[in-house]
Amino acid sequence: MDESEFLAGYDPRDFPPVAVTVDVVALTIRENALRVLLVERGEPPQAGRWALPGGFIRPGEDLPEAAARELAEETGLTPRVHIEQLASYGAPGRDPRMRVVSISYLAFAPDLPDPRPGSDAADAAWHRADRLPALAFDHGRILADGLERARAKLEYTPLATAFVGETFTISELRGVYETVWGVVLHAGNFHRKVLSVPGFVEGTGETTESGGARGGPRAKLYRAGDARLLHPALLRPAREEEIR
Repeated sequence: MDESEFLAGYDPRDFPPVAVTVDVVALTIRENALRVLLVERGEPPQAGRWALPGGFIRPGEDLPEAAARELAEETGLTPRVHIEQLASYGAPGRDPRMRVVSISYLAFAPDLPDPRPGSDAADAAWHRADRLPALAFDHGRILADGLERARAKLEYTPLATAFVGETFTISELRGVYETVWGVVLHAGNFHRKVLSVPGFVEGTGETTESGGARGGPRAKLYRAGDARLLHPALLRPAREEEIR
């Protein structure tokens, strides 16, 4: 039997139906706090509960396209953000409608405006990552995995630059690490460490317009360098201490 004969006699109904969805863990820093984008479900199942933006993929749609579309449809946000695949979740019973496998994505962006709900979402809002409501389905597990991925990636990749603007100060970059890791870092040690990592950041030759609230010297401005991995890595402290 050749392939054409095999396909002509193939019946997908011989196998149990499985649906595929995408869910997005979108993170940003607002008001000095790490925040995650959540939508309030407007329809059953679990209507009224908060969940990650996401939904079923469409025929002919690739997974990254579906993730970007769902993020836009349910929140009104269409930013250019860093987005990457996180993990897959397919435990039986995770969705009461049918067997559903979810491919999750992790998205990072600088401070974004308030989202507006759309599609089947009743509401959409940025929630503090340390003050979360109970989430629908297994989204609590997906979010926990996304937060841990973000914290780990700050150690060995330049991901922190995705949370700041196109140009930034070392102090602003340190604020990203402190907010995501939940620790206080020694300012001088952090500054030396960042500048010692090849390709992490590069100077713009410009400075801030003022010296800040205390009237100190103007700070140098940097932009993201071309490094994809940080070597040496910036290891996450186990508690509030100087970064080593």
